[in-house]
Amino acid sequence: MSLTTPFRLTATALAVGVMSMSVHAADLTRDNGAAVGDNQNSQTAGANGPVLLQDVHLLQKLQRFDRERIPERVVHARGTGAHGEFTASADLSDLTVASLFTPGKTTPVFVRFSSVVHGNHSPETLRDPRGFATKFYTADGNWDLVGNNFPTFFIRDAIKFPDMVHAFKPDPDKNYGTDKTLFDFFSHVPEATRTLTQLFSNYGTPATYRHMDGSSVHAYKFVNAQGEYNYVKFNWKSQQGVKNHDPKEAERVQGKDFNHMSRDLITAINAGDYPKWDLYVQIIKPEDLDKFEYNPLDATKIWPDVPEKKVGTMVLNKNPANIFQETEQVAMAPANTIPGIEPSEDRLLQGRMFSYADTQMYRLGANHQLLPINQPKVAVNSNNQDGAHNTGARTGEVNYEPSRMQPKPQPAVARYSQLPLEGSTQQQKIYKEQNFKQAGELYRSFSRKEKADLIATLGGALAGAEDEAKHHMLSFFYKADADYGKGLTKVAKGDLSRVQALAAKLQD
Repeated sequence: MSLTTPFRLTATALAVGVMSMSVHAADLTRDNGAAVGDNQNSQTAGANGPVLLQDVHLLQKLQRFDRERIPERVVHARGTGAHGEFTASADLSDLTVASLFTPGKTTPVFVRFSSVVHGNHSPETLRDPRGFATKFYTADGNWDLVGNNFPTFFIRDAIKFPDMVHAFKPDPDKNYGTDKTLFDFFSHVPEATRTLTQLFSNYGTPATYRHMDGSSVHAYKFVNAQGEYNYVKFNWKSQQGVKNHDPKEAERVQGKDFNHMSRDLITAINAGDYPKWDLYVQIIKPEDLDKFEYNPLDATKIWPDVPEKKVGTMVLNKNPANIFQETEQVAMAPANTIPGIEPSEDRLLQGRMFSYADTQMYRLGANHQLLPINQPKVAVNSNNQDGAHNTGARTGEVNYEPSRMQPKPQPAVARYSQLPLEGSTQQQKIYKEQNFKQAGELYRSFSRKEKADLIATLGGALAGAEDEAKHHMLSFFYKADADYGKGLTKVAKGDLSRVQALAAKLQD
């Protein structure tokens, strides 16, 4: 057939065209809703001719396939999620106007668990902190409690965050990570000693997401109706208990099923074995902030002497219907706060307030909060306008404020609290660093086997560090606990006298 030969519609072809115009719910359609007549064969010019440009189903199918991926999260890329609900058990109205903390009140939630460093589809057996992020769909708007299974973090200032992640990620000239570059960075970061201890312990390889605690890591503020604020940390306690894999168990599981954490959570929920966590808070009054021997707003510290109070319980009872639409497109950000909950002056949190929200805009677009998984359960009345993928239902001629053409807004009931300030701007370290004491306390809390596993794992990793960086790292751990440092030095084949000399120069 020549290119000038007209195509002839036969009676059969006309009949097929007529029949395909009746579209049922189960029929395959194109994105515009039109029925697909043949999803197995491309339209061609005759039996042996080229594929036709007018086969819009073929073109659309390939176009959409080419665009199935969105930018992967730089951190927390590998994750799984579940729906559930949080039921408050304590009245916190004296501390916060956040209405979800009303006894008996139930708030829907979506939780995304994740590993931090490694990419999507990486083995869930790899040593890594685990993200524990909860989106509360409250009557006051969406509140995201974005935390980890560790109660502390590696750094205390967000300006170090890109460098820290680069050190954990694959080296740019190899595309795989090395202990050499990892410990070269951390030999300059003594505040990471406690969190590195937890990472290289068996807590760095949790058995399941269900058997894992969570923490806000950062301190936030509770603000009450009088505008008074207190500092607060949030801690999730697993009702299933805490279980971790030792190095041999992690290796065995990886050879059998490197999706074990996602599979365990999904299987348990499908079987009706719904996991539960109790939420606890710790409270510090502003006037007591300086009474501690460490800075309570330092993200590398826990509050060991501050009592905990149980405020509610969360149960996860429904798996996502579509992982991409829910787990991958859920946009968690510490910036998503509600009246009664504010950020503290924690330097790392202050940077995350911007960075996480900005990341979600980059990945999903300016209108990502219009996606079903991110939509608040309450009405949204903002003057945000237009942008890609805007599916909102804004109407009317006024998209600004104030306006005499619109009803006057009610007096503000959600003003920020007032923080007294003094002094001048600066760029200096925090005071009361206390980099090593809590690391030693963590080490001494471990069982004999846990200590042995930690020393073998971390000591083996330190053996791959450059000589100078290795000995500085060993001095940090020796300063935390002498037996800990000695054990690591032996495994890492370090010089103990050199380690002790470096440790003697360190201040806790």
